[in-house]
Amino acid sequence: MRSPGHMTDEKRLEELREQAWKDGVVAGRGVDVAGGPIPRKPGYYGQPVVKPPVWTWEIPVYFFVGGVAGMSAVIAFAAAIFHHLDVARGAMRLAAIGVVLSPILLILDLGRPRLFINMLRVFKPQSAMSMGAWILTAFGACVVPGVIVLELHAHQITAFDELLRIAAGILIFGSAIFGTLLGTYTGVLIGATAIPAWFLHRVLLPIHFGVAGLGSAAALLELLGQRIAPLNAIGFFAAAIESALLFWLTMDKHGAADRAIHEHSSGWLIRIGEILSGPLALVLRFFGLVPLAAISFLIGALISRFGWIAVGKVSGSDPESVFAAER
Repeated sequence: MRSPGHMTDEKRLEELREQAWKDGVVAGRGVDVAGGPIPRKPGYYGQPVVKPPVWTWEIPVYFFVGGVAGMSAVIAFAAAIFHHLDVARGAMRLAAIGVVLSPILLILDLGRPRLFINMLRVFKPQSAMSMGAWILTAFGACVVPGVIVLELHAHQITAFDELLRIAAGILIFGSAIFGTLLGTYTGVLIGATAIPAWFLHRVLLPIHFGVAGLGSAAALLELLGQRIAPLNAIGFFAAAIESALLFWLTMDKHGAADRAIHEHSSGWLIRIGEILSGPLALVLRFFGLVPLAAISFLIGALISRFGWIAVGKVSGSDPESVFAAER
């Protein structure tokens, strides 16, 4: 005996045939025919529609280090304007350390140094990867001499102190410009893909990565002994923005399109990272526990980088999320 559901499907199939014969087109719900040529699983016979990222641990660490380095240069520029020379020197040193570590992490991921150099052979404004390599190179070209000139100016060991001051200002300004780009372009990089959970938040990601880098740079400077009110204000600002981001990601749901953010271990990484760098860091700062707030923010920012990479891998492997994002 045929089941009622099977009879309903046959009736609906007959209706579709009649409508197709009469109008040439068919509207409305179709029928899932068992054993038919269309697979029940979404995607190409259950296979991923887009290629998920194959990045390993080097890339999320690079995102974190690059963000800290870039935004350290921004803090150095602001500190130089307001004559906080010690803070400017400390921030530029952090930026220089990041300049050294960032290409190492990229080369570890690429496998061969030649591949990184090859990215500099052409200039492609439409390619976030190409622009990232050029931004990192330009940033290093400003930061390294900027640190040297700033140290010479701070110790006043030459007769050209006024010239050194001008050169230091120009190089720190250039470092801040390229540092802002370095701290945010990684969000552009992953947003300009077909990965649904990344693409849906392509506007939010550069802001998130930039703010996380800014807060992390301020937190590191505080842990290194720079306890001034502007750095604490930056810490409050960054933690508040990250708290708002946590609320936004919790409320702004796109169903299957971004369920990698709300489910799976990838979703937990995102939430844990945002809680540590957002509400928890904010509360700790409010009670004056600056070192603990700085540590919480740094750990949260690093975890969230791993979380976003994990989200990309889960979302890219889920054909249903790709189709849902296109609706």
